[in-house]
Amino acid sequence: MKKGIHPEYKEITVVLSDGTEMKTRSTMNVKDGVFKSEIDSKNHPFYNSDKKVQKKADRIDRFNRRYKK
Repeated sequence: MKKGIHPEYKEITVVLSDGTEMKTRSTMNVKDGVFKSEIDSKNHPFYNSDKKVQKKADRIDRFNRRYKK
């Protein structure tokens, strides 16, 4: 590897929305070495089979397209 052209690879702590913490290594620039995630597999509708939110958003978009002035 060439020196001076690669980002720094350091250890960070990832905090999920439910408070779960895990350590990993990353090139992300985060303050205090902590990345706080708002969306993860426990609360995202795609992963937990809660399709109601997506269906409602689709209906609203379809309504807006149909009756757009």
